[in-house]
Amino acid sequence: MTQKADDNERVLITGMGFVLPGATGKDAVWRTLSAGESQIRVLPAQFANRPGTARAVGARVSDFDHHEHLPDLPSGYAKRYSREILMVLAAVEQAWADAGLTRAGEGVDPNRIGLLGSCSRGPIEWWAGPTVAADPAYPRLDVDHAIFASLPGTPATLSAIRLGARGMVTTFSNACVGGHQALGYARDLLLAGKADVIVVVGYETPFVPEMLQLYSSPTSGVLSRAEGDPRTTIKPYDRHRDGFAFGEGAVALVLEAEESVRRRSGTAYAGLGPVVSINEAAHATRMDLTGKTTADMMRRAVEEAGIPVSKIGYVCGHGTATRYNDLAESRAMRLAFPDGRGRGAPPLGSIKPVFGHLLGASGVLNCAATALMLSRQQLVPTINCVDVDPECDHDHVVEGTRSVSMEHAMSLSFAIGSQSSAAVLGIAA
Repeated sequence: MTQKADDNERVLITGMGFVLPGATGKDAVWRTLSAGESQIRVLPAQFANRPGTARAVGARVSDFDHHEHLPDLPSGYAKRYSREILMVLAAVEQAWADAGLTRAGEGVDPNRIGLLGSCSRGPIEWWAGPTVAADPAYPRLDVDHAIFASLPGTPATLSAIRLGARGMVTTFSNACVGGHQALGYARDLLLAGKADVIVVVGYETPFVPEMLQLYSSPTSGVLSRAEGDPRTTIKPYDRHRDGFAFGEGAVALVLEAEESVRRRSGTAYAGLGPVVSINEAAHATRMDLTGKTTADMMRRAVEEAGIPVSKIGYVCGHGTATRYNDLAESRAMRLAFPDGRGRGAPPLGSIKPVFGHLLGASGVLNCAATALMLSRQQLVPTINCVDVDPECDHDHVVEGTRSVSMEHAMSLSFAIGSQSSAAVLGIAA
């Protein structure tokens, strides 16, 4: 899916947009991540009305008003759109403006603008119906206005219409690796000269009782049942971890060919290097626990980037605080880097304790956070990692935000279906 880039073939991240729990916009997201302020809270009672459901906690977008972000959206359109669609439109709008781009046709050929989405399940919040009551401001749409809200590809297509994008527009749905795959496909299109600008948006609205019940079942058991302060629910790499909590929202990144950025004198946060996505063709619900397959994938991504493995200054892990994920990542780190936990191994962190697990949007959020860290030359902390599991004995940046000097970083993602992915990012300069 990827090709080796050289100095004359670069893809840059030039814009970011976020609608996340407790944080809208890149500045708020950075403040929340760097301060380690978890947005996980106890959910309203209607989310835990099924037998066997784990403790109902999660990170929800509870204060979103589309009028603030989409003031020109006609009310006749908005009433046909779900909350999910409106959050995606807002994130894409932010990212486009953040990149310094005007409407398609003003400086960029509309035929060379694309938009790719990633979502693990599509509009399940809409299909779940009024019992969810996710936000009283956006009640369930009636059948006459339901076509847009019921389709998984609608958030991407409606965003493309607003931008005037006439290039490739589609939506990936491949569990937690979909975001990485969308970014990798966008990069390939840009490097092949088939586009100048592509927006990648990951989004997820998983808070329906059925999802909580499904992920609480004895055969999965990946949702945390921890009591106490909900903000400490997700404990990656900690010996007391017991799973994750869902998050929701939308994250958009603008990717551009370097020549396009140069033509319009634009700026960038980071460069997106190779994205390696593999299917282990092994166990359907967990990655290779030896770490060998993941380590090979990480080494391949670094080789395609044309850099030594020692140049990776940080790894933004999938970090779900589940036993299999934590062990597989930690074992892969020991194999992929020369000295295990010593000087040859970079820090391994997780941002999921802050915004929860965004499923199909998680890879896009990971890469966005990594790009911000590269741009600011600071690492954000892995919160709630207090008593490190001896088998996960790496540098997890537990002390708080850390100033660094790094040129490259990596984002990891793992998914149900025996799938894994690694993305390499580098400084923009």
